[in-house]
Amino acid sequence: MSVASQIQDHIALITLDDGKANAVSPQLIEQLNKALDDAEKNAKAVVIIGRPGRFSAGFDLSVMGQGGVAMGNLVLEGARLSNRLLQFPLPVVIACTGHALAMGGLLLLSVDYRIGVDGAFKIGLNEVAIGMTMPLFGVELGRGRLYTPHFHRAVINAEIYSPQSAVEAGFLDRVVSDTALFSEAIAAASQLAQLNRTAHHLTKLRVREPMLARIADGVKKEFGMDL
Repeated sequence: MSVASQIQDHIALITLDDGKANAVSPQLIEQLNKALDDAEKNAKAVVIIGRPGRFSAGFDLSVMGQGGVAMGNLVLEGARLSNRLLQFPLPVVIACTGHALAMGGLLLLSVDYRIGVDGAFKIGLNEVAIGMTMPLFGVELGRGRLYTPHFHRAVINAEIYSPQSAVEAGFLDRVVSDTALFSEAIAAASQLAQLNRTAHHLTKLRVREPMLARIADGVKKEFGMDL
């Protein structure tokens, strides 16, 4: 299992750990969706945390390297995962334990609050640098969540950020020490869990409505199907 989940004090703690780079594979997406299903029924907020040193290195290259249908299906499922997180009925916090690249960076742009760990870690969207045209859903995530001066630099130029500069760009909200990351993420989720659930969810949808519409249009254009 690449994903473990437990609920304590109404907080769903979802841990991503494949023992390697936490590549976003079909199996990881399936397991993460099951954990989110459980959280939606039984929790008041969610924390998604990676393994020490790595949150996620992005889509599974063994699948992406196949090209064609396999690659397209994985990217589509990634878009659906981001779309779900953007609209999730509970507050979602990511505890970014280290490197977060490509789809790992896009996951940071898909949730409500992001806490990173200080250190020599790389955060960003390196698709162009590795020869991949940015999917349209990724373009719209960047447009919607990154600060304007960094949108072109991050998406078109594949600029990679340190955790501190990732706050300036919009990938993270704040950075803490490695020893404080877990407790700070739980504290943030507990605070968000005190919000009125319905008001938080409906306001989230109102704020993100234009971006969600652009993401849906992009998926329709790129894959010929609905999210």
